[in-house]
Amino acid sequence: MAKLYFHYSTMNAGKSTLLLQASYNYRERGMQTYLLTAEIDGRAGSSIIGSRIGINAKADTYNPRSDLFKMLSRRQKKGPVACVFIDEAQFLTKDQVWQLARAVDDLKLPIMCYGLRVDFRGELFPGSAALLALADEMREARTICFCGKKATMVVRQDEDGNAMAEGEQVQIGGNETYVSLCRKHWREAVGDRLTKP
Repeated sequence: MAKLYFHYSTMNAGKSTLLLQASYNYRERGMQTYLLTAEIDGRAGSSIIGSRIGINAKADTYNPRSDLFKMLSRRQKKGPVACVFIDEAQFLTKDQVWQLARAVDDLKLPIMCYGLRVDFRGELFPGSAALLALADEMREARTICFCGKKATMVVRQDEDGNAMAEGEQVQIGGNETYVSLCRKHWREAVGDRLTKP
């Protein structure tokens, strides 16, 4: 039975590695997969899903104007697709998540989305919010804070290594820009967001 999955975490939890491993498992058994990644994120190269540990794979790209239902329908007409894998799913729009849900329901395609849950301000990305609402199954990929607790938040650092509390939601970067932390240490880094009564 086809389902819409959302694998979420903070930065550096190995989401892309998990995606590439799962796709490899299908291909090793002779089944075709279809890989998509956000056009905006070219850190691994254009049309490449890359992992920090050095593995990568070619992928088609999407942007906010892409009709994912049409893309998946066209791909399915070229031959069987055992599973669709979407990297950087936080960059999906709400409408695109609905398009994916439709593809699961109407095209019977299993779709696995991998992405960040929250941004550096502690706010949900639009794509992540829609996936949390619509996914049939959700799985958390875990990483740890420097203190050893589970990291659930991420800070964006400026060029001097200071945690930023404001800015545009999207800024592409890796270890040089983002650090995953537990909520306590995130609060210490960016300042407690609670207003005093």
